[in-house]
Order: sequence, then structure tokens, then C-alpha cells
Amino acid sequence: MKFIPYWLDTAPTLPDEPNPRVDAKADVAIIGGGLTGLSAALALAAKGASVTLLEQGEVGSSASGRNGGMCTPGLAISFSQGVAQFGPERAARYLKAYNDAIDTVERLVNEEGIDCDFKRVGKLNLAYKPSHYERLARNHELMAKHAGQETILVPKAEIRNEVGSDYYHGAMVDPLGAGLHVGRFVRGLAASARARGARIHQNTPVTNIRRLDGHKHELETPNGTIRADQVLLATGSKTGRPFPFFRQRIVPVGSYIIATEPLSEEVCNELMPTRRMASDSKNLLFYFRITPDNRLLFGGRARFTSADPQADQTSGRILEKAMREVFPQLARTRIDYCWGGLVDATADKMPRAGVREGLYYTMGYSGHGVQMSTHMGAQMARVMSGEHEANVWHDMDWPGIPGHATLPITLPIVGAYYRFKDMVS
Repeated sequence: MKFIPYWLDTAPTLPDEPNPRVDAKADVAIIGGGLTGLSAALALAAKGASVTLLEQGEVGSSASGRNGGMCTPGLAISFSQGVAQFGPERAARYLKAYNDAIDTVERLVNEEGIDCDFKRVGKLNLAYKPSHYERLARNHELMAKHAGQETILVPKAEIRNEVGSDYYHGAMVDPLGAGLHVGRFVRGLAASARARGARIHQNTPVTNIRRLDGHKHELETPNGTIRADQVLLATGSKTGRPFPFFRQRIVPVGSYIIATEPLSEEVCNELMPTRRMASDSKNLLFYFRITPDNRLLFGGRARFTSADPQADQTSGRILEKAMREVFPQLARTRIDYCWGGLVDATADKMPRAGVREGLYYTMGYSGHGVQMSTHMGAQMARVMSGEHEANVWHDMDWPGIPGHATLPITLPIVGAYYRFKDMVS
């Protein structure tokens, strides 16, 4: 078993810049080399801006390369919750942003010729309990009524048409969902951004930042200091000490994944005949899919802790047991990969983007980051070019999280609370 992300292990690496020293000046500096930062770098460089991207590790090595490779339509909260919280008009606007985000991924794949197995196979939302199916039916109704979005209900009696398991009590299918090899996608974006002239410095953390005037900032790194007319913060769950405002509003939550050995076509057809992206309705949810090389990828919030090697191994054992409960036919199947990563969650599970004290930012994708991070990188490139209406999240306030300093201690308590909710819901 390899304790590294399957996606990154099976994707080409990005060579380092020939000159490791950062430029003395750039039109735009981007902090973070995940999907957000790379998408923004590509868009800005294509407009003719001089762009320098600074990544503390390798590009895609954080959340962007450690997820399920799913472009999932729909809010991170249910649409009915969105209607209750924001009203039907705003909820529909936010829902459309998630759908537009999947279109952005598809556009970039096609325009840049990125070989990443992007396919619109649809998203399968599975009901863990009968009452959860009733909730899915309510969302199905509200999405059609307020957003004109058509989904398909799958009752318990027909669930085997979608998934080879009796674990669930029905489902809702959203045809707009897609899957891709996210490792090849993120590295492909990096190659395209570099081809447009963007400089991408890996293993170059930002250790200090100082505002100069307006949107201009000076950024210190171990490889030199750079001054930029504009700066985009795209660090997600890795937002560090130089950015206290954002650290107090982002909750890094561990998410864990295992991947089996390659399976036969016959077994794949039994497990997931439609090859959709799938997740269930629990608070501590499971999500799974078939990879391009016919592995079952199975993930979830196995433990409510930060990811580290020991947590990855413990969580891998928990997920392996869960996978065999959902799919008993995999009792003798080998597990080839196990890894963890951090989700950049907000208190209300809604993204945030804008400008604060001259610093542009976008983050807080709360587990729906593959498409939304890619989309918001491109959208913030438009915002930084003067198209302020491109930021759909501009009207979202962002209060701090009480007790944030003690979150690493309280996360297991939060996990116990959500497990209790799953039992009684």
C-alpha cells in the first residue's frame, strides 16, 4: 500500500524553474499553487500580465491533488438549506455558480488540451436513511422550481441500476456532475500557465507580507523578495501565520481516501454501472467513484482530525471496513493507496472571495473545491482586471469563528457530534 495520493502518483511532475530566485517585481503575485492559483495564473498570463506564483510545496500537493477527482454540482449545503438561508433568488444564483464552475473545468480541459479523462457522467446523491430520501426529493422539487435544474430521483427499488449495494435507500442523480484525473488536470494547468509566461516557483513559501500602497505588496520568501502590483491569496486550508484574518475563518478538516487495486470491467459494472460520481447523505459522508484505470476510490471524513501519516493509516483502516460494508463483494480486494488531505471549510460551508486591505483572496470551498477553485481562480483574474461583478460571493459577510484557536483540540468533539447526528437523523 502506498501512503501517497493516487492522483499525484500517476501524474507527470512539473519541473522547477531554471532560476530559483523570485523576480524582483511582477504585475501579479499568486500565493498558492493549487487549482485556484494555477487557474488564475493561466488567465492573467493570457491577458499579458507578468505573473509569479509562489507555492510552499509542489503544485497540486495539497487539497487540489488529494481529493476525489469529482466536479459536483449543487451547493456544499443542500439547496433547501440555501433557500432557507439566502432566499430562493440568491440560492439559485449560487447554485448556478457551481454549475458554471464545472463548465469552466470542461472549457479549460478542451482549450488547453489537457489529457485528464474529463467525463460528464453525472453525480449520484445517495440516501443513507429513508428520511434522507425524502430530503433529496424535496431538493429535487425546489431546484426545479427555483433554479430550473432538472434532477432524477431513484427510489430504493431501482438503486441497483446505479450502485451495486443495498446500503442505501434511494438516490438523486444530477446529470451535470463530472469526473476527471485531477492530478493530470492540476499539472496540466501548471504547464499551460508556464507556457503563457507565468513563473511558477515550487518549494517557495511566503514567510512575510507587507502592504506598500493600495494593492501593492512586498512578499518575502527563502528564495528572495518580490514586489507585486496585485496579490492573490489562494492558500485554502494551508493559510499560514502571515494571514491571521483568514486563518481565523478557515477550518482545516481532514478528509481521507483509499483506492483499490485495478478491478475487472465486470466488477466495475457491478459496483457502479453508470460510472457516476457518488456521495451519501451523512454528515460524516462517504464518497466514491471508479477511477480511469478501474480502481474503486472510496473516501470520507473517517476521523475528524487533521491529516498526518498516522491519521492516514488509522483512517485508511476505518475506510476499508466501511467500503466492505457498502460493497461486500470487495471483501478480498487489495488496497493499493491510502492518503489524507485537508478541506478548507468555512463555518457555513459557503466560499468566500473578495479583497481585504488590498489583498485579493478566494477560498473556503468546503469539500467542493475541484470545480469551484478552478472557476474562482479564473473569476478572480477577471476581478483583478476590473470586472468586479465576476465575483458571485461579493455579498457574503465573513465573521470570525468563536474559539478558533482551540479547534485542533475540539475537532474530535465536533466529529462525535456529527456521528450522533447521523445516528438520530
